[in-house]
Amino acid sequence: MRTSLTIVLGALALAGCGRKAPEPVRQTAEPAVTVRGNEQDQLRRLDAFNLAIGLKRAIFDSGYSCRRVTDAGFVGTYKNLDMWMARCSDGKQTRDWAVFAGADGSAQVRDCKDVGTVGLPQCVIKQRPKGTVARPQ
Repeated sequence: MRTSLTIVLGALALAGCGRKAPEPVRQTAEPAVTVRGNEQDQLRRLDAFNLAIGLKRAIFDSGYSCRRVTDAGFVGTYKNLDMWMARCSDGKQTRDWAVFAGADGSAQVRDCKDVGTVGLPQCVIKQRPKGTVARPQ
């Protein structure tokens, strides 16, 4: 019995000689899908004054207050959301808001003090629109 087991194991070992190991299965990287909405593109085309109005409205619609937008601009893209920042002032204090615009026209507003603590991009404007946020005289 022992002899036959040794013969079988030897034959199996010889049968494997000269064969290449199977190639590992390679995972192909799937292209990232980006979903964009018309509203996101419209925000990018606004001048500074009208962007300030749009971001201020998103802040109000989310239940927060913003007396006057003193600075605003594009921060970057997070997943399928465009991230914008608006600096609001009441004349005494300022508060920075992150506004995430979705492809479906939705907006999510977060206090910039909180976004870094939950893993979202920092509120640093990378692109400002043309013009100023001040009301034309």
